[in-house]
Amino acid sequence: MEMNLTGKTVVITGAGTGIGKAAALEFLKEGCNVAICGRRLEKLEEAKAEFAAQGYDKVLARSVDVTDYDALAAFADEVEQTFGQINVWINNAGSNHIKSLMDYDVEEFRAMADVILVSVFSGSKIAAEHMRKIGGGVILNASSFSAVIPNAGRAPYSACKAGVSSLTRSFAAELAKDNIRVVAYVPGMTATEISAKNIAMNGPALMSSIPMQRFGTPQDLAKLIVFLASDNAGYINGTQVEVAGAKFCVQNPLYSYQN
Repeated sequence: MEMNLTGKTVVITGAGTGIGKAAALEFLKEGCNVAICGRRLEKLEEAKAEFAAQGYDKVLARSVDVTDYDALAAFADEVEQTFGQINVWINNAGSNHIKSLMDYDVEEFRAMADVILVSVFSGSKIAAEHMRKIGGGVILNASSFSAVIPNAGRAPYSACKAGVSSLTRSFAAELAKDNIRVVAYVPGMTATEISAKNIAMNGPALMSSIPMQRFGTPQDLAKLIVFLASDNAGYINGTQVEVAGAKFCVQNPLYSYQN
């Protein structure tokens, strides 16, 4: 299937590792210009060097705090100045902590919301302003299976990801006349740097809800993200797509192994 993304400019937040990094490489393979940002510049530079070693050099990497609206807007302006336009914007940055609700204070909760939810509002608003100049574009938001079924011990994360899913639908409706599609992707348990500790501690329990009996990989998500950004997904809008190995598709996920 031809994606016809050659020459398009893609912005990915939180792209120094994991899903964001894998998606950046897939877009580069499609002939895109890619701008990546995150908090850890060293990780971004490592990713950029890895891409260059594979022959892909159309990469702009910057350290940006996605909770700083002005800094994120300035990054978008630099991307436009460097590559001419912004066609795809992926709000992938996030954070996650295991902690009881009763142990959170209000400022910690607000900080979590700023990283996970407010940054999606900011990125989507900034992206839309640039996309309106060129007649359209695609905004993709990282939600989570925690938005579908919340996690005890990760309640702020779950609540904010549910907000991302809702915000995705609202932006899709409000930006439809501008030819801007807005879609969320919903990873299940995916083996990344962030999830490694949880998988090591709770692997069998986590696997028990997944009929496919494997954890996702960043590449599983990356290929979907590229598809959603392409015109092949031109009628997919205002919704979310689960990439979770059929996690909890039924109440007894391991039925086929037991009968």
